[in-house]
Amino acid sequence: MNQQLPEIKFDATNLVKEEVYTDQKIGSIRILTPVTVDGKQDETRKTTYFGQTQVMTPGGALPLNFELKADSFKSAIEQFGDAAKENMEQTMKEIQEYQREQASKIVVPGQSNSNIQMP
Repeated sequence: MNQQLPEIKFDATNLVKEEVYTDQKIGSIRILTPVTVDGKQDETRKTTYFGQTQVMTPGGALPLNFELKADSFKSAIEQFGDAAKENMEQTMKEIQEYQREQASKIVVPGQSNSNIQMP
C-alpha cells in the first residue's frame, strides 16, 4: 500500500480570521478579515462579509449563503435583508430551471423520441 498521497500544505499567503455574528433569529454574518502569518490584520487585502440564513420550503429548510458587498459590519447588517431576498429569488429560479431540465429528461415507455436518429 504505497499510494502517492497529495501534498497538504497550508496557504500562509491567504490567511483570514473568521468571526461569526448572529441575531439568533434570522441568520448570521461571517466576517473574513485578512491577516498575516503573525496574526495582524493585512491591510493590503479587503475584509469580506457573508450572510447565512435559511428559508422553509415544502421540501424542508433551504440554506442560503451569500456575499454582502459591504465595507463595514454596519453596512453588512443593513444589506442583509435585501441580499438574502435576492439570493433566495435566484436560488428559486435555479431550482425551477433544474426541475424543468429533469422533467424534460423523463422517458415514458411507448413514446417515441424524435431526437433519436436511426441508422
